[in-house]
Amino acid sequence: MSSTEVQAKRLFGTDGVRGRANAELTAELALRLAAATAEILGADVDRPTAVIGRDPRASGEFLEAAVCAGLAAHGVDAIRVGVVPTPAVAFLTAEYGATFGIMISASHNPMPDNGIKIFGAGGHKLDDAVEDRIEAAMATVEQVERPTGAEIGRLVDAPDAAERYLSHLTQQISADLSGVTVVVDCAHGAASTLGPQAYRDAGATVIAMHAEPNGLNINDDCGSTHMGKLQAAVAEHGADLGLAHDGDADRCLAVDARGELVDGDMIMAILATAMADRGTLSDGVLVATVMSNLGLHLAMEKAGIELRTTAVGDRYVLEELRRGDYSLGGEQSGHIVVPAAGTTGDGILTGLLLMEQLAATGKTLEDLAAIMTVLPQELINVKVADKHAVAEADTVREAVTEAESELGGEGRVLLRPSGTEQLVRVMVEAPTADAAHGIATRIADVVAAAGS
Repeated sequence: MSSTEVQAKRLFGTDGVRGRANAELTAELALRLAAATAEILGADVDRPTAVIGRDPRASGEFLEAAVCAGLAAHGVDAIRVGVVPTPAVAFLTAEYGATFGIMISASHNPMPDNGIKIFGAGGHKLDDAVEDRIEAAMATVEQVERPTGAEIGRLVDAPDAAERYLSHLTQQISADLSGVTVVVDCAHGAASTLGPQAYRDAGATVIAMHAEPNGLNINDDCGSTHMGKLQAAVAEHGADLGLAHDGDADRCLAVDARGELVDGDMIMAILATAMADRGTLSDGVLVATVMSNLGLHLAMEKAGIELRTTAVGDRYVLEELRRGDYSLGGEQSGHIVVPAAGTTGDGILTGLLLMEQLAATGKTLEDLAAIMTVLPQELINVKVADKHAVAEADTVREAVTEAESELGGEGRVLLRPSGTEQLVRVMVEAPTADAAHGIATRIADVVAAAGS
């Protein structure tokens, strides 16, 4: 990729740099990105170090090599921690006192994709301004004077990385999970070994599935984006619950003993009320995104908990958590963040905290999840020529106002331009599925007409 191409298109999305491996996301791009990161984040540091982890994708092997080469060539010592979850890289960046961390993963995306996520010191995600500086540096990094001799970065492996992360996880709960039986869908991903091990270390009886990564099968009809097989397995084994992770294990969704889905909103409701009861929910606030179900809003209002919402994306949840020094936040998709235990969403930690509530209360997951009633939701994506103009069109605004009046306080309408495509997302929640579908379809027709 030429310098002109790098400047013409912003590489960083809402969660790092992603693309089809060896097509958009090449070894050359990975090397240049790592080199630029070394120049920006390693500046004014006597001997910078970086933690490097990856998920099991085959492409992660050559991308890891390229990233390490870019770092070492610019004087950064690379600490390779191998195949570990994204939150493990964030934790280990702080644990090892590294200057920054890099995770090579495309999360829940299919195997041909890959991505590069960068964490700053302490394991915190970078803000937009720092990402922009790194991207700008890519255009000139090849002209930078490079170190030689003893100043060249070295590559070292960290054989204790997994043990440190597992120890950290098990310290986050106090209940003995010996009475809990759980089925874990590891998505053939980064949690395939560490997820089941963490749950066993905490005392649970664990049945692992989709835990044989071969570099090609990550997220393949399994994990948190394909819940059907886990739902069947929970019923088959008579387990207390099921947990599903995605490829890099920063997400966790659950299934109760009946095989019913317990999504991120319901998990947040369970954890928030438990923390409020213990007096550990900072300022009585839960942070979620605008996509969280109205049922969560109603449940939190009834429990006396303030729900603050952000734009879609776990980075925005993280920003609000740090801004207000709050203690719990997350997304409907299963990114749950507990700042006292980690700087990013951690699916394994979420699973431990959820099972701790089963063990501590003696209740079933079905009983715990009953705190929240999920309102039927309809989401329609409408392709348009100019998403921002359409979202502001008078006819669209009138259709939304009419729908909100029709729903009263028993539902809501959310109209949102896509962050990455020329789409307008129409989301409606209503007391019945038929009502949600009818209203969403009506608004989508107006949006389509305005965008034609």
